[in-house]
Amino acid sequence: MRVVLVTESFPPDVNGVAHCALETARHLVRRGHDPLVVTPLANSAPTAAPFAYESPCPVVRVPSMPLPGYPQVRIALPGRRLSAALDGHRPDLVHLASPFVLGARGMTAAARRGVPAVAVYQTDMARYARTYLGRGGTAAWRRIRAVHAAADLTLAPSSAALLDLTEHGVPRVRLWPRGVDSARFHPGRRDAVLRSSLLAGRELLVGYVGRLALEKDVRLLAETSRLPGVRTVAIGEGPSAAALREQLPEVRFLGRRTGDELARLHASLDVFVHTGPHETFCQTVQEAMASGVPVVAPASGGPLDLVDHGRTGLLVPPGDAAALRDAVRLLGGSAALRRRYGAAGRQAVAARTWEAVGDQLLGHYEDVLADRTALVV
Repeated sequence: MRVVLVTESFPPDVNGVAHCALETARHLVRRGHDPLVVTPLANSAPTAAPFAYESPCPVVRVPSMPLPGYPQVRIALPGRRLSAALDGHRPDLVHLASPFVLGARGMTAAARRGVPAVAVYQTDMARYARTYLGRGGTAAWRRIRAVHAAADLTLAPSSAALLDLTEHGVPRVRLWPRGVDSARFHPGRRDAVLRSSLLAGRELLVGYVGRLALEKDVRLLAETSRLPGVRTVAIGEGPSAAALREQLPEVRFLGRRTGDELARLHASLDVFVHTGPHETFCQTVQEAMASGVPVVAPASGGPLDLVDHGRTGLLVPPGDAAALRDAVRLLGGSAALRRRYGAAGRQAVAARTWEAVGDQLLGHYEDVLADRTALVV
């Protein structure tokens, strides 16, 4: 099968959309298919294509500009590279990863060529608009609905995202979760030396992993970071980094970490906390669970599917710093409880490999292609 993956982000970007697109490309190659990636040109990427950055397939980079106020996000500019890529690769199917700007053009280009398209919903752009602009949620949903309604199938990463899409009038939606590298993210990565260096004489290591951005509500860590004996670390980067360093003097900011280094940090935590209330999935929660670490997360969005409250972690009201603090305090008071939650979390996600969810995706592709064939007949 020849597939063009049109994605709003791809490595060297570090985010959920980029990581999922990369793992999708890898799985397609593993199964003998022929993918091509089309994505915005990042600051550090060359202009020539194909471009291989931990990529198993050619990557076409289209000109882009940074999103004002959020330079880590790139917006594709109009041009002919996308159309030329589709014409050159002659795909059997187009995969649209978190379509909004480049993905919308990909949907139009696929429709003009009569190529079926699968759209993967990953980013709640309507809530982003309300967070950063104070308005625009309704307009964002109009665009989301228009793009996804034109696709043969939309895949939602969680039950909450699926409900949100259907309530906003998006048809033909099915569930497709995310995988986790449960060999890399493993309790065996726990590192006593690393823990000691981070704890600096304290007893409990609490960590957040993710973007340092307004929509993530990282400021909610303030009360947790002041708990006696607790060392709180934040792993990641983003446009709010400087402001958060001032607002959270008790938090140790470690910057961006990836690969095995990130896996060691995950496994070395005693408690993982996530603060953002608008996650369509929340990959870092799943990575913490695979690492055998109990999780505290908001009772909203993707974490509702991932965290079994009272068994693998604790769900707290979104935006409630005191509830977050109290959940950490509860887990901090019992090593046995942390071990029990951590072991249950590992058991819950260990089989959710990228290979397993990649095969689920291929099943969705096959259904779409079969439906198209049936229409022609």
